[in-house]
Amino acid sequence: MAIRFHAIASITLVAMLLAGCNVGPKYVKPTVPVPPSYKETATPEAQTGWKPAQPGDAASRGKWWEAFADPQLNKLEEQLNISNQNVAAAAANVQAARAMIREARAQYFPTITVNPAITNSRISSAFGQAIGANFTNFALPLEASWEPDLWGRVRNTVKASTFAAQASVADLENVRLAAQSQLSADYYQLRGQDALKQVLDATVSAYREALELTLNLYKAGLDNDEAVAQAESQLKAVQAQDVNLGVLRAQYEHAIAVLTGQPPATFSLPPAETFHIRPPETPVGVPSQLLERRPDIAAAERAVAQANAQIGIAQSAFYPNFTLSGQAGFSSVAIANWLTWPSRVWSVGPSLAQTIFDAGLRRATIQQYQATYDQTVANYRQTVLTAFQQVEDNLAALRILSQAIEQQDSATESAARSLREAEARYKGGLDPYLNVIVAQTALLNNQQTAVSFREQQMVASVQLITALGGGWDANALAAKP
Repeated sequence: MAIRFHAIASITLVAMLLAGCNVGPKYVKPTVPVPPSYKETATPEAQTGWKPAQPGDAASRGKWWEAFADPQLNKLEEQLNISNQNVAAAAANVQAARAMIREARAQYFPTITVNPAITNSRISSAFGQAIGANFTNFALPLEASWEPDLWGRVRNTVKASTFAAQASVADLENVRLAAQSQLSADYYQLRGQDALKQVLDATVSAYREALELTLNLYKAGLDNDEAVAQAESQLKAVQAQDVNLGVLRAQYEHAIAVLTGQPPATFSLPPAETFHIRPPETPVGVPSQLLERRPDIAAAERAVAQANAQIGIAQSAFYPNFTLSGQAGFSSVAIANWLTWPSRVWSVGPSLAQTIFDAGLRRATIQQYQATYDQTVANYRQTVLTAFQQVEDNLAALRILSQAIEQQDSATESAARSLREAEARYKGGLDPYLNVIVAQTALLNNQQTAVSFREQQMVASVQLITALGGGWDANALAAKP
C-alpha cells in the first residue's frame, strides 16, 4: 500500500511540474501605421478650436463636457451617467464577463462531491443466494477529481475570459462616451433651433411692421395692392417657417429625454435666450496617444488578445488529459455500522486520456481560431484608422467653420445694410416693394446660415473631443476586472 501511495504521489508531483507548460502563441500587440502628427495641426494657421496638449491636460479630461461651461448641459450629462439604459446594459455585461473569469478560475481547483445513498436490493438466486434474500446498503461516499493544467488550457481560458472582461469594460466606456457625445450634440442642435427661432421671431416682427407700412402707403395712394399682397405673402411664409421649427426642436428634446433615461412626456427644456457661445479649445496630442485614449480602440485590442488566447486553448487539445481522482467514505449493510471505522472505503488513482483520431477536428479548430485572430487584428487596425480619420475630420471642420463663420458674419452685416438702403428707397418712392422683399430674403438667409454654421461648430467641437476619447484613459484597464 505504501508503494502505491508513493507512486500516486510521484505521478501527482510530475503533473504539478508539468503544469508550468503553456502551449499556444505568445501575445504581441499588433502594429499599426501611426503618423507623427495630425495633418490639420501641421501649420500654425490651422490652429482653430484646438491647442497643443500640455502635461496637465490629462488630469482634467474626466467630465469633458464641463469645458463648455454650460450648467444645463452639465446637469443633463450627470443625469445620463446615472440613468441611461444603454449604459446600464453595458454595465451588466461587464458583470457577466467578470463572472466568467471566476468560472474559468474554478477549473484550477479539484471538484469535490458527496453522494449519500440508501439502496434496497434483492439478490438473484442465480448467484447462489436463497430466493428472496434482500439487503440494504448504506453509503456515504466523498468523491474528488482534479485535472492539472498541464498544457495551459485553463490558464489560456482564464486569460481569454480576462481579456474579454477588459474588452467589455472598454465597451462600457465607449457606450457611455457615445451617449454623452450624442447628448451634447443633440443639446447644441436644439439650442441652434432656439437661435433660429429668435431670428425668425425678429423677422416676423420686422415683416409685420413692413406690412403695416405698405398698408399705410396703399391707403394714402402712394403704393398699390400688389405691394400689399407681396408683404402679406412674405410675412405668412416666415410665420410658417417659424412654426415649423417646433418639429425638429421637439425631436431633439425627446432624444435628450431618452438619453437621460426619462420619458419624453415628462421632460422639457426651456428655450435659451442667447446662442452666443464659442467652442472650447480642445487639447490635441499626437496620433500615437490616441491608441491609449479611445475606448473603442482598447476594446478592439483586447479582442485580439482574447483571440490569441483561444488559439492556445485549441492547441492544448493535441496533448493528453491527466486526471487524478479519488473516493473515500463509508459503506455498510447495517445502519448501526454505517459510520464506523471498519466500514470505511476508499479508492484513488490517476488516469490519462489522449485522442488518437478525430478526422482533423482539432486542426480545423485551430485554423478557425487563427482566422478569428486575423479578423480581430484587421478590425483593430481599421478601428485605429477610423479614429485618425475622425480626429482629422473634426479638426478640419473646426478650422473651416471658423473661417466660414467670419465670412458669414460679414455677409450678414452687408445684407442688413442692403435692407436698410432698400427700405429707405422704398419709403422715398424710388424703388418698388419687390426690392425690399429681395433684401429681406437675403438677410434672413444669411442670418439662418450664420446660426447653422455656429451650430455645426459646436457639434464639431463635441465630436472632436469624442474622437480624442473624451475623458477616458487606457490605464483604467490595468486594474484587475
